[in-house]
Amino acid sequence: MVGIYTSFLWSIAGGYHTFSPAPPAFTVMIFLQIAFGLSLWPVILIGVAGSAIGRLVLSKYIDIVAKWVLKPEKNEDIRLLGEKIRTKGLKAQLFILLYTLLPVSSTPLFIASGMARIEPLYIIPAFITGKFTSDSIAVIIGKYTLENANSLFKNPISWQSGTALLLFLLLMFALLFTDWRTLIHQHKFHFKFNIWK
Repeated sequence: MVGIYTSFLWSIAGGYHTFSPAPPAFTVMIFLQIAFGLSLWPVILIGVAGSAIGRLVLSKYIDIVAKWVLKPEKNEDIRLLGEKIRTKGLKAQLFILLYTLLPVSSTPLFIASGMARIEPLYIIPAFITGKFTSDSIAVIIGKYTLENANSLFKNPISWQSGTALLLFLLLMFALLFTDWRTLIHQHKFHFKFNIWK
C-alpha cells in the first residue's frame, strides 16, 4: 500500500514541477510496481490520476506566476494563443492527445494552457487518455527498468534526461519568445525577447 501512495504522491508532485529534471512519473511507477510487487493496473490508474491532479494544480498557479514575471503584452499574446486553441475544437483535442503520447514532458502544454486561461477540463480528457496509454506502455515494458534499476539511481543524469530537458527548454523558449499575435494575425514568424517586467 505504501508503494501505491508513493506513486500517487510522486505523480502529483511531478505534475507541477516545472524546471527540475525529476524523473517522469512513469519511471517512478515502474520502480514502485517492481520494488513493492504491486499490481500493474492500480499503479497505472493511480499514477495517471496523480499526474492529472498535478497538472491541474500547475495550470491554476502558473497564470499568477506569469503575471509577476512577464510583461502584460506577453501574457496577452499567450492568451490569444489560448483563444485560438479553444476555437479549434476536435483538432486541438487530437493535438493534445498526440502530444501526450509522445515521450516528452506535458508540462509546457499545461503551462501554456494555464497562462492562456484555458479551462483545465478542456485539456484533461485528452491528456488522461494519452497519459494512460503512454504510461501503460511504459510500465508494461518495465522489465528494462528492472534490469537497469541501479543505473537509474546511480546516474540520474543521462543523455535521455538531458535530451528531455533540452526539448522542454526549446518548447518553453518557443512558447515564451514567439510573437504569437504577429504569427496569428499576420502569419509572420517572429521572436520577441523583451518580455520580462
